[in-house]
Amino acid sequence: MHEDNRIALVGFGEAAMALVKGWQGLGELPLGAFDIKTQNADTSIADAKREDYARLKVDGVENIADALNGASVVFCLVTADQAHAAARAVTPYIEKDCLYLDCNSCAPGTKRRSAKCIEDAGGRYVDVAVMSPVYPKLHKTPLLISGPHTKAAMEFLDKLQMDAKVMGEEIGGASSVKMVRSIMMKGLEALFAECVLAGRQAGVDEEVLASLDVTYPGFDFKSRAAYSFERMAAHGRRRAEEMKEVALTIEELGLPNDMAQAIVQWHSRIGNLGMTAGEDNYQSRADALLERLNRNTVEMETEE
Repeated sequence: MHEDNRIALVGFGEAAMALVKGWQGLGELPLGAFDIKTQNADTSIADAKREDYARLKVDGVENIADALNGASVVFCLVTADQAHAAARAVTPYIEKDCLYLDCNSCAPGTKRRSAKCIEDAGGRYVDVAVMSPVYPKLHKTPLLISGPHTKAAMEFLDKLQMDAKVMGEEIGGASSVKMVRSIMMKGLEALFAECVLAGRQAGVDEEVLASLDVTYPGFDFKSRAAYSFERMAAHGRRRAEEMKEVALTIEELGLPNDMAQAIVQWHSRIGNLGMTAGEDNYQSRADALLERLNRNTVEMETEE
């Protein structure tokens, strides 16, 4: 790919690194990256991010201006709560007609506010929804895109051999699909947490899951429970921020968002424990979570 097609990555976490790993099979790409972790006062956090740049052979820079210098395409891959702040931060530096691919899990209203920032600065905003975990598919992870610049975006994404589909010309179209889908996907994980932890605490988890397997044959509730605990432990804090955007989406639609708010609480509660997944079965993962949750409850009662 020619130097004129320099790609800037704003945010260099799991998603951005997965894309870069996938692109490595396409030959040498002109990539620049900026991640706010390099500005962290904790030097171990900053150094670890610089090591990520080096390992993946990306031109990691210390400020957002250098990342965007000469870039014709920007992939924004930050946490949901930082997406609009990132859009505002790039506006002084974005090149005229640069494609800004907002890949963050945000409400349509948030994306429209970000789009105004980018468009007013001379960039071309594209609403992007990442429709599945980035592993194992890497750059082949399915995407939905929407907005007035989808034709130009598709041409570029095709060059990168990415799997994108156009949802329409309205900003918010792609993100609406992602947000509404998340009620079910992240909601299932929250339901597993409350159901299985309660069953384990009561000593009836095996009977409960066995009865559910009878009602929904082939679903394999035990393995799904183990998977849900693993995902929430690893990504709960990030997913809680995404679910806040889901709750905002539902509010924008004029509907009650009680379920989304409850999902926020469960993902945040488990994610904030800072635990690793542990053994690959639901019982051991549930027991570890219960031990920590019960300990936290006792500590809170003691403090009171």
